[in-house]
Amino acid sequence: MNRKEELQAGLERTRAQIEDFARAAGREAPQLLPVTKFHPAGDVALLAELGVTDVAENREQEARAKAAELPAVRFHMIGQIQTKKANHVARWAHSVHSLDSAKLATALDRGVANAQESGDRDAPLPVFIQVSADGDTARGGVALPDVPSLVELVEELVNLELQGFMVVPPLDSDAAEVFGRVRTLTDDVAWRLGRPLKMSAGMSADLGEAIAAGTDIVRVGTGIMGPRPVG
Repeated sequence: MNRKEELQAGLERTRAQIEDFARAAGREAPQLLPVTKFHPAGDVALLAELGVTDVAENREQEARAKAAELPAVRFHMIGQIQTKKANHVARWAHSVHSLDSAKLATALDRGVANAQESGDRDAPLPVFIQVSADGDTARGGVALPDVPSLVELVEELVNLELQGFMVVPPLDSDAAEVFGRVRTLTDDVAWRLGRPLKMSAGMSADLGEAIAAGTDIVRVGTGIMGPRPVG
């Protein structure tokens, strides 16, 4: 089996799992976002040949290089972002799923303005606020009590567009409970803003719980890409 066939098998297997979970939960199947971190740009090019238009990356420098090599693919940032990298992210990211502070929001807003000025971007940056389910913001995410003020700030910033909320359940947590809380949060804020918002949640280990809770986007890496390359 060559690499393209391996990736095709991974995609088909993952899509079938998603459909099965969605059917069992009586839900619509969410969007699948393959996570391509650590894998070469050649793999992303093969995914594109297989019809994939959007992928997710965790590391800014790696993502930036791949985005430059593959301009037809939309790259989404799902990893933590250092404020000093916001300018770079604003140039290549189709969306950011890991907005977790006012400082980062302001930096991304400024980065988008700079990117528009230099002709590297022609639209606002869609963002998801990452929620910290246990309040441990060192691992990424904003604590629940701080979500309303960050929503308010993003709504004020002209170069960012709030798309919804992202969450990664802590290892020792009840994933179903975490996803349920964030689904409720997403729907409550959507009602207040008067427009639909999306929930980005669910990876290989907790796909079923995320889909049952009503996630709109799932992020799957190893199940599609296989083990991380050695060397």
